[in-house]
This record gives sequence, C-alpha cells and structure tokens, in this order.
Amino acid sequence: MGAIACLAGCDVLKPYTPPRPPAKGPLTFYVSPEGDDERDGLSEATAWRTLARADQVPFRPGDRLRLKGGERFTGGLTIGTGDAGSVPKPVVIDSYGTGRATIAARGTAGIAVYNTAGVEIRNLVLVGDAKAQRSADGISFFNDLGGGRPLNHVRISGVDVSRFQHGIRVGTGPRSTGFRDIQISDSAVHHNQDAGLVTYGPRFTAKKPGYAHEQLVITRVRAYSNPGDPTADDRNTGSGIVLGSVRNATVQQSVSYDNGAKSSALAQEGPEGIWTYDSTRVIIQNNRAYRNRTGSRVDGGGFGLDNNVSSSVLQYNLSYGNDGAGFLVYSGEPSNAHRDNVVRFNYSWDDARKLPWYGGIVAYGNLMRNLEIYHNTVILRSSGIDRPPALRLRNGMSGVGIRNNIFVTNGAPVVDSDTNYTQALLRLQGNDYFSTGDWKLQWGKVRYSDLQAWRQRAGQERMGTEPTGSTADPCLEGTAAPVTDLAGATKLVSTCADQLEGAVKLRSLGVDPGLVDYFGARLSTAPSAGAAQLGEED
Repeated sequence: MGAIACLAGCDVLKPYTPPRPPAKGPLTFYVSPEGDDERDGLSEATAWRTLARADQVPFRPGDRLRLKGGERFTGGLTIGTGDAGSVPKPVVIDSYGTGRATIAARGTAGIAVYNTAGVEIRNLVLVGDAKAQRSADGISFFNDLGGGRPLNHVRISGVDVSRFQHGIRVGTGPRSTGFRDIQISDSAVHHNQDAGLVTYGPRFTAKKPGYAHEQLVITRVRAYSNPGDPTADDRNTGSGIVLGSVRNATVQQSVSYDNGAKSSALAQEGPEGIWTYDSTRVIIQNNRAYRNRTGSRVDGGGFGLDNNVSSSVLQYNLSYGNDGAGFLVYSGEPSNAHRDNVVRFNYSWDDARKLPWYGGIVAYGNLMRNLEIYHNTVILRSSGIDRPPALRLRNGMSGVGIRNNIFVTNGAPVVDSDTNYTQALLRLQGNDYFSTGDWKLQWGKVRYSDLQAWRQRAGQERMGTEPTGSTADPCLEGTAAPVTDLAGATKLVSTCADQLEGAVKLRSLGVDPGLVDYFGARLSTAPSAGAAQLGEED
C-alpha cells in the first residue's frame, strides 16, 4: 500500500506513504468527486477526490473513511498489516450523504483486507469489470499470518457486490488461522463468476481437524445470478453461499437463487445454493434456495452438508425448483468426520428437476454416521420416464434415523435406497409415504408396491412389534399448486394432519426436536408427520 515517489537523493523509486495529520484520537476522512487530493480530507469541505489518495494513509483504531453517497469512485482500497483496527475501535469504511457510494474496481479487488481485522465495511456498492470477474474478489479478507490465533472482528453490512470472481471471500493461507467474530448482513452478492459469498481455509485432515474461522453469522444476504465458470472443469463454481473451514457458524434469513447456470459441464463437483464443508457446529436456518442450476450432471441443489461436516443442522428452510436435491447430506471422503448432523422442519418442493438420480432429500457417503432426518415435508411432481424419489438413500451410512417426515410423489418411488439397510444401521419410523400415482418404494434390489410388504420384509417402519408410518393422503394443496415463496409454504401444511397415523414421539427415542416447527409454532405433545405441527405443547 502506498504511492511510489522518489525521495531526495534516491537512485530508485521507493514506496512513499504520506504522514497522517496530527491528532490524538481517531480521524474521519472524506472522499468526494468535488474534492481535492491536496487537501487534508478531514471534512466534507476538504474532502479528497480519489480512492488512490485515500489508499495512501495508514488507518489507526477508530478511523473512518467515508465516500460520498450516490457517487462513483474508480479503483480499490487495501487495508494491510500497517492499518490496524480493534474490537472496541474498528476501522470503518462507509458512505455519507444520500445513497450508497460505488467503488468501481478495474481488474482488482474492490476492498482487500490483508493480515488485519477490526474492520467494518458498510453501505457501499462494489462493481467489477471483465478482468475482475475472472480473477478478483469484491470484498476480500485474507490472513496468512502464523501463530495459530485468528484475527478478531469483521463486519460487512448493507453492501451490494457484483461482477467479481467472488462477491465476498474470507480465507487463509495453507498453514494459517483465519478470522473470528465475523458478521455479514443485509447485503447482496450477485453476477459474480465463481460464487456469491465464500469462506475457506487449509485442507481438512481427519487426524487433526482444524477450522480456520470461528463465530460467523450471515443474516439477510441475497446471493443470486452467480453463474459459474464454464471453463472450470477442476472445481465447483456457481454457488450462492459456501462455508468452508468454519466452527460455530449460522446462516439465517437469507436467500440463494438462479445460481450455477453456466458452471462447467465437465466438472466433477457442482454448485449448490447454500452449503458447508470441512466445518463443525454450523446452523443453516430460515433460508430459501430456489432455481439453482448446474451445468454438469452433479449437484445444482438447494442446501447441503458436504464433506467432513459435523454437529450441524439444516432447519426451517424452503427449497424449490432446483436442478439437484433440495437437501443433500454427502460425504465423499472416508475421514470418519461426517457425523452428528440433523435435517429437520424443512420443505422441499419440485426439486431434482434436472437430475433424477437425486431427490428431495438425499443422504449417502463414506463412513457417514449419526444423522437424524425428521419432520420434513417433501413433494416431487416430476414428469418423464426417470422420476426422482422424495427420499434418496445410498450406501455408506450408519446410525441414521429418518422419522415423522411426509414424502409425496406423483408416481415416482417415495423412497429409493440402493442399499437394503437394516434397522441396526438406519431406521425409518413414523413417516407418511403418499403417491398420487402408483405407490412404489425401492429398497435395495426389491421394489415394493405397498407399505405392509416392505415393513414385513425389510423390518422398517416398526417400533418393536408395533407398526409405524402410513400411506395416507396428507391433504397438501402444494401437491397441485406451486410454491414460490415463504408465504406459499402454507400450501404445504397438511389440512388433515390429525388424521395421519403412525408418527412417533422423538423425545422417547432420545431425539430432541427443539421447541418450534417450520412456522415457529410450539410443538405439540402429539406429533404428526411433516414440517408443520398442530397445536401447542401442553
């Protein structure tokens, strides 16, 4: 960081950083198109004119850089190791006046923060160009310091980031820790090539798992129209929100849609709407993911718990109209690190539109263990010869419980498992399996045409000697009417849930379902299948 100037008596050009104006406390600097870079920048009347001038002064704790709202500034900003904020006195970059200021990057990052934290970025528009869309991030936080201690305090709010390779990216070097106490809210990341919002860290190792970032909260972020890179055959591109290498994170009240349409047709990994990998204790809740696509024959779904994810939850989410699975739980690595996860109180409607080898909910993978899937509602109304099931299971799992869900198809198998799972490895109990066409269920190599035959032969849908589960019509308007928003999810509420039989009491099985259903209503002591429950707890 710093301009290049030749000082008196020098033979070569050397970096030159103008001195800060003398002051005992934090300073506020202003930038305006009507400003002058020869002024001190300390008031609206004496504002600087360019980002290049603002980028020359080192920031100290509590300093603030304010760009005039409604105006456009070419270039970018770099906050480096010589620019120090702190938790009680962060460095703040934001707009002043009316509207948001725009940073128009030219082949570089819009704002790059390197090996420092205590930084807040607020109320700005960041726009890249063709070069930036191939190789630069809109907002980048990167730490490659050693020492094993994450950098504290990152805030990003009220930003709109587009036309970069990644909209917002938080990462580390291969042997470094990352950032702690990260909050990203009320922002939009769109039309970025590879992804909207990404965190990443060092490669995961099962013998000594480490997580680069801690205490991350993402709230009310819109990630849309991030198309993917059609030339990137070696990696996944085109996702909305991706969390890698995090511990204790929440994604909530956010939406991811229309992503992935131009991702590579040859890639072995594809995009998803909102997903996490190599992470632990992640909660993804109260979000929507819809119309997400894939250019290849993999992924393209709504939500995912991918490789090496543990102690994490997908809950109270709505997925619809995606190419791939509504909810994917997958482990492709035999690390024994994918464990203790929960998928509950979610809705999937008309997912797996392009890829029938997925389904509404899909679970499989190497050494995956201790997975609970309960109180979800899945409706698939596919057409064509190959129709996806509501629930797709494959081999590699143990300690799995699938209970009190509603699975609805229009003639496709309600469940399709390529493995003849015994109850010692996987249990289905209390689910409602309904088809508006011929009823089918695939279990290993055997296809069943009624619940009782499957129950008797496979040993599923039983509690001891008592039968559980049903094939009753759950009376969902959404089996015929489209679901396109959160309000539309009311079409997926059973109008005859009290008539469905066979649901089980989860707490009696050692499963804590929480306090509320998808709509926030308190859970009843008499459970029914599906994401919406009747009545309040006694």
